[in-house]
Amino acid sequence: MPSTILVVTNSVFVLIPLKAFNVAKLRLAEVMTEDERVELAKKMAEIVIEAAKPLPVAIVCDDADVAAWALTQETKVIWADHPGLNSAVEIGVSALAEQGVEKVIIAHGDLPRAIRLSHCADFDGVTFVPDRHKDGTPVLVTPTGLGFNFFYGPGSYARHIAEAERLGTPWRSLFDLDLSHDVDEPEDLDGINF
Repeated sequence: MPSTILVVTNSVFVLIPLKAFNVAKLRLAEVMTEDERVELAKKMAEIVIEAAKPLPVAIVCDDADVAAWALTQETKVIWADHPGLNSAVEIGVSALAEQGVEKVIIAHGDLPRAIRLSHCADFDGVTFVPDRHKDGTPVLVTPTGLGFNFFYGPGSYARHIAEAERLGTPWRSLFDLDLSHDVDEPEDLDGINF
């Protein structure tokens, strides 16, 4: 599926990488059925899309069902033709840069407490929002021209800081209680009500 980005009208975009809903949140399989996990993944993604307002949103994915769903959410769609989260984010950032976007807020689609994202982009360098364990990076903001390499997975927060330092670019760590709560394990569902 080709990239289907519409005309860019903003120099800051929110990029949300999403995997196929039926394989999302497999670590919750012991407490949720597949249908429940699919609905949870969609609901959390909708929350993140809402939190992005008034900024424009692009979904980067490699699944036709996710792409079709994203269009119903009035987002742009970027097709990732290589598997994996890091590749998807690189493809998404590059596609947005080619369209003239200057800064990208990369926000994961599993942030059920997300309220707003725009404040993450009010810094000229790179911004990292760590998860509550200070291990992952649920939100990362980067100017598109840096050539920033992404290292999502266990320990991504420290690896992303090291990448900013390698590039010699200013960076900050922004702790945000609402954005630091991602959902990976069953205990992450505690206190989450939809």
